[in-house]
Amino acid sequence: MAAAAAETPEVLRECGCKGIRTCLICERQRGGDPPWELPPAKTYRFIYCSDTGWAVGAEESDFEGWAFPFPGVMLIEDFVTREEEAELVRLMDRDPWKQSQSGRRKQDYGPKVNFRKQKLKTEGFCGLPSFSREVVRRMGLYPGLEGFRPVEQCNLDYCPERGSAIDPHLDDAWLWGERLVSLNLLSPTVLSMCREAPGSLLLCSAPSAAPEALVDSVIAPSRSVLCQEVEVAIPLPARSLLVLTGAARHQWKHAIHRRHIEARRVCVTFRELSAEFGPGGRQQELGQELLQIALSFQGRPV
Repeated sequence: MAAAAAETPEVLRECGCKGIRTCLICERQRGGDPPWELPPAKTYRFIYCSDTGWAVGAEESDFEGWAFPFPGVMLIEDFVTREEEAELVRLMDRDPWKQSQSGRRKQDYGPKVNFRKQKLKTEGFCGLPSFSREVVRRMGLYPGLEGFRPVEQCNLDYCPERGSAIDPHLDDAWLWGERLVSLNLLSPTVLSMCREAPGSLLLCSAPSAAPEALVDSVIAPSRSVLCQEVEVAIPLPARSLLVLTGAARHQWKHAIHRRHIEARRVCVTFRELSAEFGPGGRQQELGQELLQIALSFQGRPV
């Protein structure tokens, strides 16, 4: 079953790209220089270390041995077993995948939303899929995910034959809440973080101790790097769960580069409601309705 779930899906003859977005399918039709052959936009690469919570300069780079704190990231490895992973993907593949931008395919379980006008409709939304009930229950067992009640699930299918990727972006904060949770299935990849803010990041000697021992061991900052020239790579093993909060959620854009998709990858992203739709919020009644629908776990892709 696991082998069947990991097979690469048939490459589509047409794509869902619009505007400036491209994939291998439409690039072959249009001709020209493919974007993955262009030089990276960011100059300096740092690697996120889950043991310390710091971003550390890449080996053999100008900032090897230097680091800065990178809060707001929680990575849970082996959140599901190999057998659970295969079964989840098998159940997803029973439903049709829609073509999406940049070589991705998608399945959406959530309300229809116009983020520009800040309007949404619940018609057609029947809840999250039944196979996500146990995944959501298990999330709540981890510190930092207590009370996490998602109202939207988005499945994204990445494939190297389509040149799948997703450009740097921030998730909406009007409807979606503080915690952004993603389950990475079938193959490892890298989440690339960048920030367009002006100014510099202060760097310290890279820590090697556990987080609780860092306070006394970190040397005072003595180097800096322009924020706009930095990219932070977060390695995501297969079957891992990633949680973004705080600065990592609201200030650093996240992306998946084409070069980091080496085999089929399925990403399952869960989003909770913002405070505006929670208890005491301006749209709490609508928020309660969305929660009741979502957590019925009777959904099909919309």
